[in-house]
Amino acid sequence: MKDFSRRLIEWQKHHGRHGLPWQQTRDPYAVWLSEIMLQQTQVASVIPYYQRFIARFPNISTLAAASQDEVLAHWSGLGYYARGRNLHRAAQLMVAQHGGIFPSDPESVVALPGIGRSTAAAILAFAFGQRRAILDGNVKRVLARCFGIAGYPGVRAVENRLWQQAEALLPESGIETYTQALMDLGATVCTRKPSCAACPLGSGCVAYNEKRVAELPESKPRKPLPQKETAMLILLRQGEVYLEKRPPTGIWGGMWSLPEAPLAESGCLENLGMAGAEVSPLPERLHTFTHFRLRIVPRVFEVTALRPGAREPGGLWFTPADALGAALPKPVREILKGLA
Repeated sequence: MKDFSRRLIEWQKHHGRHGLPWQQTRDPYAVWLSEIMLQQTQVASVIPYYQRFIARFPNISTLAAASQDEVLAHWSGLGYYARGRNLHRAAQLMVAQHGGIFPSDPESVVALPGIGRSTAAAILAFAFGQRRAILDGNVKRVLARCFGIAGYPGVRAVENRLWQQAEALLPESGIETYTQALMDLGATVCTRKPSCAACPLGSGCVAYNEKRVAELPESKPRKPLPQKETAMLILLRQGEVYLEKRPPTGIWGGMWSLPEAPLAESGCLENLGMAGAEVSPLPERLHTFTHFRLRIVPRVFEVTALRPGAREPGGLWFTPADALGAALPKPVREILKGLA
């Protein structure tokens, strides 16, 4: 399709998204923050988090100087918490290696934690006007349909074909508008349930013309998600609740959470060096991660005594208000809200 980029640029001017908070600046820090937050997260969900985050951490130096606890507290509820940890670490590296300035060369950008090839290209296009191709999940869907590229995009050979196509389509000018147009088309028109009548590429789209829209891009072969289960212990004492800091890496890394125990464990309170009685349980919850589902059974205890050393280095007692202000995983936050 010879006029692919021209059609998209014209469409974006009239039908694309305008006025988003991060579209009003070329500050690479603000652009970077928005691109990280938008990974696997819808725009409507990102906007309030972005505004609060950038108000508290207005530049790279401020973010680098903050504690991980505070960064994750501002990220809490947005999900995929490795993004927040990587953002913090990348800011510290930019202070140490680039004088607190976001680099403009692609090699340095990709070397930062949490930034891949497509995210780097988007940042460089929006912040510096560099002519680089993006290929996020939405763009893969647009290109696979428009050019009839079969196969699951997660397969290396298919992804390479998509990258080649994306590079070949780059316009000579207007890269910022074109890049935004690709994102907007994939997010608002060429979705999993597309609005083909509203698409500026319809007449030249292979999938549309060959009635293969539902087939492309091909889905990843699905396997049933395994289910794990755990008991989360809500330990209450003198108006406070006990939380533990999770290890820095892994699920909910670096966040505050409730102690956990096997479902059938009867001495879980004693194992923590505490005495007390179990009270009415809270409703179970099912939380879905990328690779498994977690069945959470909340167990509530009124703690009446602590043995010496019961306050382990990773745990602290919080007032309910302070607990809800900490960096909490979403299901833990919902459980604690249920105590009110």
